[in-house]
Amino acid sequence: MIYAYIRVSTGRQTISHQRFEIRNYIKKNNIVVEKWIEEKISSRKPLKKRKLGLLLEELKNGDILISCELSRLGRSLMEVMGILEMCLKKNCQVWTIKENYKLGNDIQSQVLAFAFGLSAQIERDLISQRTKMSLDHMKATGQKLGRPLGAQSKELKLSHNVRKIKNMLNQGLTKKNIARTMKVQPITLRRFLRRNNIEREMPPGMKISRLALGKDIIKTPR
Repeated sequence: MIYAYIRVSTGRQTISHQRFEIRNYIKKNNIVVEKWIEEKISSRKPLKKRKLGLLLEELKNGDILISCELSRLGRSLMEVMGILEMCLKKNCQVWTIKENYKLGNDIQSQVLAFAFGLSAQIERDLISQRTKMSLDHMKATGQKLGRPLGAQSKELKLSHNVRKIKNMLNQGLTKKNIARTMKVQPITLRRFLRRNNIEREMPPGMKISRLALGKDIIKTPR
């Protein structure tokens, strides 16, 4: 049986890209995938809490597991090696598209898998080390870390100007004009107003027309 495994770890990543890569691969190689496994979860999560863990238990002799790349299976060297070991013990193959690996139960595949995992681990360690050295250098030279002075977030900019925003609302300015004045997107302003329950203060005898709900139009009753 042939399985296709897809995993993304954040909301910003999409499953569709990996699905597209695998579909192209199986089409070019005349392969039929009999079961697709997709999940949105960090590889830091224990294997038993991931769909991949259940899949590994389901694998049988001669099965093939296809993934876009080995890093989709696990984050650390030990985890990747452990997953490959489980597959090889069951006499299953692991195919990856990015690296073009077809890892089976042979010494050459095991050496290749180990080399890949080791190099990935070394690369992560080097990145972590370079980042730490850069931060230490910035601290030693007196540079301030974090957001530059004046580069406030949009929400922080609005929260510091609540009174100004209320005054503009009460003066009859539209939310679009207020957002332009505050240099934020209208949707950012609307979310801020809704979250903080900020509304236009209506003078006595004034009301908002039903037809103008959601707009900044005020009219007096006849």
